[in-house]
Amino acid sequence: MKYKFFLIGILCVSLFAHADEGMWLLSHMNRSTKRTMKEMGLKMKVNKIYNSSQPSLKDAVVSFGGFCSGVVVSSDGLVFTNHHCGLNSVQQHSSATNNYLENGFVARSLKEELPNPDLFVRFLIYSKDVTSRVLKVVKPSMTEQQRTQAVDSIKLVITHEVSKKDSSMVGIVDAYYGGSEFVLSVYRDYTDVRLVFAPPSSIGQFGWDTDNWVWPRHTGDFCVFRIYANKNNRPADYSTANIPYHPSYYVPISLKGYDEGTFCMTMGYPGMTERYLSSFGINEMMHNQHQAMIDVRGIKQAIWKEAMNVSNIVRIKYSSKYSESSNYWKNSIGMNKAIKQLGIIEERQKEEAALKRWMVKTKSEQKNLNILAELESKYKEEANTNRAMYYFVEALLNGPELLQLSYQIMNFDFRADEKQVLSGIEDIKEKYKNYDKDLDKKVFKALTKEYISAVDSSYLPDTFKNISKKYKSIDEYIDSLYIKSDLTSIKGLQHFMEPDTTYNLMKDPAIELTIDLVVKYLDMEYSIRGASDTIEKDERLLTTAIRRMYANRHFYPDANSTMRLSYGTVCSYIPQDGIKYNYYTTAKGILEKVKSHPDDHDFSIKPELLKLIKNNDYGRYADKKGSLDVCFISNNDITGGNSGSAMFNGKGELIGLAFDGNWEAMSSDLKYNPQLQRCIGVDIRYVLFLIEKYGKAGDLIKELQIN
Repeated sequence: MKYKFFLIGILCVSLFAHADEGMWLLSHMNRSTKRTMKEMGLKMKVNKIYNSSQPSLKDAVVSFGGFCSGVVVSSDGLVFTNHHCGLNSVQQHSSATNNYLENGFVARSLKEELPNPDLFVRFLIYSKDVTSRVLKVVKPSMTEQQRTQAVDSIKLVITHEVSKKDSSMVGIVDAYYGGSEFVLSVYRDYTDVRLVFAPPSSIGQFGWDTDNWVWPRHTGDFCVFRIYANKNNRPADYSTANIPYHPSYYVPISLKGYDEGTFCMTMGYPGMTERYLSSFGINEMMHNQHQAMIDVRGIKQAIWKEAMNVSNIVRIKYSSKYSESSNYWKNSIGMNKAIKQLGIIEERQKEEAALKRWMVKTKSEQKNLNILAELESKYKEEANTNRAMYYFVEALLNGPELLQLSYQIMNFDFRADEKQVLSGIEDIKEKYKNYDKDLDKKVFKALTKEYISAVDSSYLPDTFKNISKKYKSIDEYIDSLYIKSDLTSIKGLQHFMEPDTTYNLMKDPAIELTIDLVVKYLDMEYSIRGASDTIEKDERLLTTAIRRMYANRHFYPDANSTMRLSYGTVCSYIPQDGIKYNYYTTAKGILEKVKSHPDDHDFSIKPELLKLIKNNDYGRYADKKGSLDVCFISNNDITGGNSGSAMFNGKGELIGLAFDGNWEAMSSDLKYNPQLQRCIGVDIRYVLFLIEKYGKAGDLIKELQIN
């Protein structure tokens, strides 16, 4: 059956234009890549995609907040991104009386658009290879730590040169292929970004955990923001005097849709992939990093979800936090499952065996024969401690919110410039605003017990080892902690900020515990530093050797939150024998899911939308058959961070917004699988339908260039 499945699954690729894997740096695309894109259906000139001296498509693509992507769609700075990318902003503006999470938000004028102090969008100005300059400081005799320090120093020099030349620009030097190549990316950030339109969560998160990472999908995952600038169109902090930003390029929108095999191109800021990681590294990722996230977050999220289901106030406070946590939690579950089912580790081991045979035959490579054996040895050496560290981070450092607040307050820098200080204070205030003490205490108890049961007692911080001397149980200790600590409410921050001589921050029991945890974590980290340094070096050497072995191949670097382009086709797929998934979904499926999930909040929709769908009131956004397409899939190569990425047709017209991957190919961060991997996007026609027909925001539609 496996052989039959492979033959059937590959039809999509062979019949529809040979999709190519890769998240390509726009400034480093080779001739072969450009030629393949043209053959597959790219109609626009390649120099209209990326051009450092003239307006091009890259000038409309933004990094949204540093964690998502977005696209500029109007001459007045409108930005489309995903609902889950804008969820935190929507939540911050929500209250019991103005519940924008539940009811959605529409600004009827520029004055009604809502500012978001911590949000920014980032435009790429240009990229430049600086490998030779960086590697000049590296000497063969250096240890890995010395190499890292030397590289970091020259990177800092290069980035300072950028801001010195133009204070409105930010330079970042990123490492590629494990640190064997380096590229300078120069950006301009805009920090006045305002919320314009958000559908209710029943649309933007339709399906929640049940449908997350799953196809078929019916989620209207979009949000609309607007960028503001000063009168000179330059970045400026929020001010009522600011005006809408006028981009050098904004994208046109197509209502013509797509067919099976239609060329599709995504541009955005994918977070991180590990396509060149050794089999030993994948094994560690699977059993340590992913398993810790699965075990710990599953417990935390169950507690949150139970509270959210019975309290709208808790739902408002925790919706964004829950979505962020659960997204990576389910991703880890899917990745581990896919790694097993697709034999990713076994396949990587075969590749490594082939590499070793090549090294044996190649005289100049024989000096590297020990790389794989050394990697295996060092990964084993650090395995137990690494596992404990992942559980430690998930259960303790990033688990209870009290400890996160304590760490942030303890490390608050009053010596920073005034803007940073004020921003930091507002950030802490916002976290207290969305904090539930009793709920957090319940989480703390559960996660502490999980950590104690998951690791060897040698990895317990001193506080936990000594609990039995003063308390009858973990629960009693945590109850006492939440009673005695002033940091369980904003009054602790107020004591800290004011000249209160009766309050000693460092004596607060939450701070004392936080210090104990940090010391224990650093102790664990130090104990495996030697092994970690060797692994970092050998993973780089392994990647470099692979590229030498296959010198005729066109390699692309792992994703690292820099702008990338991927291309492919709109394409159905066959996840297993006897099942075929179509390449699009329609509004009919929304009604079917609502009916099949009665009384389930995650599948409820507003009566107004229900009426529009039942009446087929789609206007010009209907397809050729009179239906309303909701989502579609392509075989574009994406990962986390691509959320909100523009999905273009061959003319560079917007046809959708990427927001998810599919369950069957969750191991795609490690290996691209053209037969299975799909990028899920929300159809731009569904987006515009919701803005115009549901939200009655016709003025926004008038800003767009619709073809």
